[in-house]
Amino acid sequence: MNLGALKSKNYRTYVVGGVFGLIAIWMQRVTIGWLAWEMTDSASFVGAIAFILFAPTIVFSPIFGVWVDRWPVKRASVILQCINGSLSAVLWMIVALDWATPVLLAVMTLLIGMVIAAHHPVRMAFGPRLVKRELVGSVVTIGAINFNLARMLGPAFGGALIAWVGVAHTLLIQTLLFAPFLASLMMVSLRPRRDSGSAQEPFFTALASGVRHVWHNTPVREAMLMGGVLALVARGALEVLPPLADGVFGRGADGLGVLMSATGVGAVIGGFSQAILPPQKAGRLPLYARLAIVFGLALVAVLGLSPIWEGALIVAAGMSFVTTVTAICTQTAVQLDLEDDMRGRVMSLWAVVAAGGAALGAGAMGVLADWLGYQTALIWTGSLAAVSVAAYLLVVRFKASG
Repeated sequence: MNLGALKSKNYRTYVVGGVFGLIAIWMQRVTIGWLAWEMTDSASFVGAIAFILFAPTIVFSPIFGVWVDRWPVKRASVILQCINGSLSAVLWMIVALDWATPVLLAVMTLLIGMVIAAHHPVRMAFGPRLVKRELVGSVVTIGAINFNLARMLGPAFGGALIAWVGVAHTLLIQTLLFAPFLASLMMVSLRPRRDSGSAQEPFFTALASGVRHVWHNTPVREAMLMGGVLALVARGALEVLPPLADGVFGRGADGLGVLMSATGVGAVIGGFSQAILPPQKAGRLPLYARLAIVFGLALVAVLGLSPIWEGALIVAAGMSFVTTVTAICTQTAVQLDLEDDMRGRVMSLWAVVAAGGAALGAGAMGVLADWLGYQTALIWTGSLAAVSVAAYLLVVRFKASG
């Protein structure tokens, strides 16, 4: 099994603490989405909030990536989690004092999105520094499992708590969950960073070096492209679930929590399925990952066709399974050959493609849902994307064989 990184006590401490922080982040996400839906009953506004949450990644993540390659990454991680916990506390006070408005929610979401933009390259540079270089692939797999366990538990806790104690108390609880994560960050130590010298280049030269690495490395470029398409359509749809849970099936906040937890179950299964496979080899994206992308896009259309709640849960779990498998494969393809002082820049570009694609997809899905109807929007976007990517892969395979 590809779980060798867990032999390191250093990495185990980080993983255990990370569960609390990730659950807090997923609770934060489901709470923000529910607030947006509860205030407006508008799929467009829910999609807009999802876009605002991830859009800063598109603009700022590469800049933060250069910064991460130059600054002590442990200090950066601690500072960012302190800021995220503080923003969560502020949002709790706004809701508790009944000051929440759509505009204020959008502002708070933007600030949280800025922290997410900075945290992407920090997180992706931090984990590999906790273990020996030969265990980096294991770190990617375990990180995905940990992330998706929280994705399964966080929305379930969040949805149940919203229904049980209300949004304000839910926000307070998630704020307190950042404390164990901060404690674990303070306890771990990082191996010395291997420097190639590129991090000492002028800022924009260093940024351009990261872009050139992606553009001239064919497996990395293909991984970015495939991951981006899946993020745009499938992950974009998974970010606009309140209209499905409540607008289509009338299940309320509890139903939203169950639906998001179903996606978490699919993601955890996807993570463990990768863990039992042999470690991925550098220099290529596995064939099964390419086929899984087409299947995941087709499932978006199937979700739109689902007539019953139980069927929607199964399909959403399947979509999440596929997005997790492909995310692990694409991120591993990008991570394996990176020097430590290039990791922040290149992985920030991966974050732009993954999170930025989800942001654009969520915004577009919200608009299409209000225009065409939520289920019709899923059917059309999923079908067109699956056919287009399948055609692209056939053309590439034909050229390679010819």
